[in-house]
Amino acid sequence: MNKVQLKVDPAVDKVFKSYPEEVRSKLIYLRKLILDTADGLEGIGILEETLKWGEPSYLVKKGSTIRIDWKKNKPNQYAMYFKCTSKLVPTFRMLYNDLFQYEGNRAIIFQLNDHIPDIELKKCISAGLTYHKVKHLPALGL
Repeated sequence: MNKVQLKVDPAVDKVFKSYPEEVRSKLIYLRKLILDTADGLEGIGILEETLKWGEPSYLVKKGSTIRIDWKKNKPNQYAMYFKCTSKLVPTFRMLYNDLFQYEGNRAIIFQLNDHIPDIELKKCISAGLTYHKVKHLPALGL
């Protein structure tokens, strides 16, 4: 399988460094899951790591943007955001029910002390990175 080419905006590193240490390690772990998932997918090509709304964001040509962030006003949680008008989060909710905590149709929320269900989260990430190829499939092909 071809390795994904990562195109990194240096400003992303500054945002990661701005997070409190405990939060930073959690977000870097989500980043690793995104990069690992992208590496395992056919035809991704270039994965762009950039900032959208000041948040680390991951974009691919045939996918939907995935963002990760922590908010000072909710210090005990962090999140992975998906496009709210997509079928992504509603599909995750249907498939994984209470395995994850959700925020509307836009995010999977994690508490700082949560165990991350890697296998299921990587399936969610995969659906996001391939969204325009799978959006017509039942349950997004998951």
